[in-house]
Amino acid sequence: MIGEPFLIWAGIAVSLFNTILLCWLGLTVLLNAERRTWGIWLAGGGLLMGAAFFISHAALLAYGFNVVNWEVNFWWQVAWVPVIVLPFAWYVIMLWYAGFWDDRQTPLHRRQRPWLLSILVLTLGMLGVLLWVNLFPLYGVLIHQFAAGVLPIGNIPLRVLAYPAYILLCIILSLDALRRPGPTGRVMGDQARRLARPWLVATSALLLLVSLLVTGVLLWIVLNTATLYIVYSEMAVVIAASDVVICLLISLAVVLLGQAIVSYEIFTGKALPRRGLARHWHSAVLVAAGYSLVVAGTATLPIRPIYSLLLATVLMTLFYALFSWRSYAERERYMDQLRPFVASQRLYESLLTRATPPAIDATTPFHALCADVLGARRAYLVPLGPLSSLAGPMLAYPPGADAVLPAAAGLAAQFPSPDTMYAPVDPARYGGALWAVPLWSERGLIGVLLLGEKSAGGVYTQEEIEIARASGERLIDTQASAEIAGRLMVLQRRRLAESQVLDRRARRALHDDVLPRLHTAILNLSSGPQIGEALPDTLRLLAEVHRQISNLLREMPTGSAPEVTHLGLIGALQQTLRDELGAAFDAVTWEIAPEAAQAAEAMPALTAEVLFYAAREAIRNAARHGRAADLARPLRLRIAVEWRDGLEILIEDDGVGLGAPPAANGGSGQGLALHGTMMAVVGGALATESVPGRYTRVLLTLPQTAAWAA
Repeated sequence: MIGEPFLIWAGIAVSLFNTILLCWLGLTVLLNAERRTWGIWLAGGGLLMGAAFFISHAALLAYGFNVVNWEVNFWWQVAWVPVIVLPFAWYVIMLWYAGFWDDRQTPLHRRQRPWLLSILVLTLGMLGVLLWVNLFPLYGVLIHQFAAGVLPIGNIPLRVLAYPAYILLCIILSLDALRRPGPTGRVMGDQARRLARPWLVATSALLLLVSLLVTGVLLWIVLNTATLYIVYSEMAVVIAASDVVICLLISLAVVLLGQAIVSYEIFTGKALPRRGLARHWHSAVLVAAGYSLVVAGTATLPIRPIYSLLLATVLMTLFYALFSWRSYAERERYMDQLRPFVASQRLYESLLTRATPPAIDATTPFHALCADVLGARRAYLVPLGPLSSLAGPMLAYPPGADAVLPAAAGLAAQFPSPDTMYAPVDPARYGGALWAVPLWSERGLIGVLLLGEKSAGGVYTQEEIEIARASGERLIDTQASAEIAGRLMVLQRRRLAESQVLDRRARRALHDDVLPRLHTAILNLSSGPQIGEALPDTLRLLAEVHRQISNLLREMPTGSAPEVTHLGLIGALQQTLRDELGAAFDAVTWEIAPEAAQAAEAMPALTAEVLFYAAREAIRNAARHGRAADLARPLRLRIAVEWRDGLEILIEDDGVGLGAPPAANGGSGQGLALHGTMMAVVGGALATESVPGRYTRVLLTLPQTAAWAA
């Protein structure tokens, strides 16, 4: 038979293990809660009360089974308060987590409300009896009755067996609440609840098994004491062994509950769990296991207290060193994961050495983000808003998982401000994605990151969402910056080439044509007596020289569009439509807000010129490509100029759309791209949207902060 010292050591070790973990969980719930509601206080307080029970339990075991004094009686009486309160607290916590108080019209609320009132009355009654009537005798009295075999059987069964029935009822009702919960208003709440439910159900099942064992042990004590089948020493060993088994089951339940708390933040109220919390929980379990085994041994062995203190000190130092080592190892792992995001893209060398705009490798860091950091099975990075025309096409993970997504611009309505971290989306519409993470910059919403489920299951942690958000914003910003830099370099090289061509042409014309004729004219004028005869030829030569110089001046680029300078932005657009493209459309509709017209008049000349050329390019594209090959197709144009914290010019046609086959005179598609670059230079943006066969829209936006900076 197992010896009593070993059972005492095992009981103290398990009690210390449970005390450490329950204290850690209770303080974690209270300190990390988003809002400390009554449910948070109840959950944290219940965990701390469980730790208080095991503190009293360890203190009782430290005295042994035969020592009786006032300290033992004190811990015995103190232990019964959490013993009575904890089953009811667990039941209330499960009701709160299942949404019992969120909606009073749910089946959960109607089903559990009568039981909740009954259990509340029963709990208060048991506490009242404990405090005023002394439900259970003092430890010393109970031990004396056990040893003498004079346990008062007539009163014990009703009082003692009522407690196991009370536990069974609380646990069974908790399982019912977990099996059929109410709706949740927490984002990712359904997914987190679904994933955390097995842990909570397993915890409740273990607690149910504990209650059954408690019931069996109490019945065994009552029956064997009444018939005097065994002596007190044998009964004490059996009770001690049963106590160790029950405490071990409770330890397993605590570990399962802790896994649910740190993995899904079921009690803290956080929208997302945090990866670091689970790592600290695993460290706490290891520390609790090692510390409890060693300290329990020093408490039961006959050694001097100084050696126990020294051993505990060395042990805590060892655990702290291991924790620091793991923290540094985790830091190195994070750096390896983030290295693809901070690696240089050699943009400067590409801009100077390549004739075409440099292509930024955004695919490699995006795939590293999805595979190594997030562990996502599927993801899409979709540029939106002012940078959509510069950031390039959508990025997809895994490779080859490109999906035909619906208009992602419709997601913008779900993100009214940067405070919204994510929103659920329909996986059937968005290529298997479950969540949409908005990406922001100073100019507003610049994109959205669509995430599918995790490869290993579970939900995304708060750190993962924040890293994904920052990485997605950086990728879009880097792509847009590289694209605009490349386009500006192309424009600059083109301007330099044109300037060199014009300069050489002017030099050649001056050298080959103008200067010889001027020289001839000078000779004619200095010919003396023959000047009268040469005067007509001289005048003709001077006229031709004047005409050539005028042509050269006319071919040189001008500083600004004269129509914009004289007519203003809107007037110049109206004149272009009337004189150049009037016959290209069946109908043209103008919608000009007075506030927008006044703002356009006050715009600096350079900004107005950039807007004019971009709008003219969009109108010319509509006239050139709106009908495609069907020249008989009706084509209408709508131009709206509005003010929404800045100037907005919408150019919309009801033509074939951008996805239709191009007409015979189709262009290269670089016109709007270059004008989008110039819009970005002056602080604006150019965005396009098209539905084949229905419409094409070009939106020019210029924020108030950028439009009149000059």
